[in-house]
Amino acid sequence: MPKPAKLGPQPGNPAELIIDGEVKTNEWQLVPQLEAGEELDPSTLPSGKIILPLRQWLAHRDALSSRSDEVGVWLDSEEGAEQIAEEAAKLPVIAVHFPAFADGRGFTAGRMLRERYSFTGELRAVGGFMRDQLTYLQRCGFNAYAFEGEQPLASLKDSMSDFGDSYQTGVDQPLPMFRRRF
Repeated sequence: MPKPAKLGPQPGNPAELIIDGEVKTNEWQLVPQLEAGEELDPSTLPSGKIILPLRQWLAHRDALSSRSDEVGVWLDSEEGAEQIAEEAAKLPVIAVHFPAFADGRGFTAGRMLRERYSFTGELRAVGGFMRDQLTYLQRCGFNAYAFEGEQPLASLKDSMSDFGDSYQTGVDQPLPMFRRRF
């Protein structure tokens, strides 16, 4: 029998992040993925607000409902928003992992969560994205950004207004520019 594939890169859990255009303390603890074959014991989860990988959340959501602290979900790049469609609107936070800046699947997940599944909570980008993508993330409905490694969050926050207007529609502006101009 072949060995299960090793897990890909895991998102970090920085002490500070950008939420709604402001640098804030991270109140959530991101729980890492388990290796294939490992089982999560919900009683060993840390106290406080946690963000669980989708696979662990799906397997234990009934047991987690009795937890006094809030529980969010994080989607890995190969997991689609449709996997939590029915539950999305009830979650306080959904994190979407970007394993590399060139992996754009998370943009689609963010837009689907906002537009199709009516998610209104914190939509957090985690992992390997960069400053140049902040405007696009915002246009897809993300309102929180957890960067990998040490980052100058104050200047990154300021860069979110680098682009004032866009031609296309987005979660943040449902009308195309030609409809807004006339």
